[in-house]
Formats: sequence, C-alpha cells, structure tokens
Amino acid sequence: VQLQAFGGGLVQAGGSLRLSCAASGLIFTRYGMGWFRQAPGKAREFVAAIGYTGTRTYYADSVKGRFTISKNNAKNTVYLQMDSLRPEDTAVYYCAADNWGGAEADSYEYDYWGQGTEVTVSS
Repeated sequence: VQLQAFGGGLVQAGGSLRLSCAASGLIFTRYGMGWFRQAPGKAREFVAAIGYTGTRTYYADSVKGRFTISKNNAKNTVYLQMDSLRPEDTAVYYCAADNWGGAEADSYEYDYWGQGTEVTVSS
C-alpha cells in the first residue's frame, strides 16, 4: 500500500491550496480517508476525514468552514481543499487510510499513512 501526498507549498494568509493524496495497492472504494497535520514542536492533530463512499465527512473545529475534504474513487485520490488559510495552518499534512471505511478523527483508526506534504502560510 502506498499513499502519496502532494500539493503543499508556501501561500499568504487568506490564500488557498489543494492537497491531493494518491492511493495504490488497496481497494480504495472500501477505505475511509483522513488528513492530519503536525506543526513544528506540536503533536499530530486531526484535520478532516471522509467515509468510504465519500458522502460522510468530519472536520476539526479549527478548519470547519474553511477546508473541504473530497474523495474520487475513480482516481483513487482524496483531496483537501484549503481556503482562507491562516498562519496557524502551517504544518506538515499527512493523509491516511482506514480499512473500516469510516470518517474517523482518531489516528489509531488508520492503517496506512502517507509521507506528508508541507504547507507554510505566511502572515
């Protein structure tokens, strides 16, 4: 199983980025997917999750209304559209796959992790 996250970069506050996570080696239609992030010196935290069908979503309060998670089962890819970015969104963002298919906030529910993509938001 391989999860490859990409799309990070440097953006000014108020700007947007779209992260992508391409999955291979698994039956993607059966997996729930999540995004987590880890800022320097801080613990990893939940950002957003989506169930295996792509209809159920769940967001951290800190990103609700600004970030949107979506899942394209035909392309084996999960996305995180990030709008109205803030400096506190600066972190390495990781995607993860849950073989129970849920939209889970607990990192222990996830079986596979990607390598991370760095997002830096300047003020």
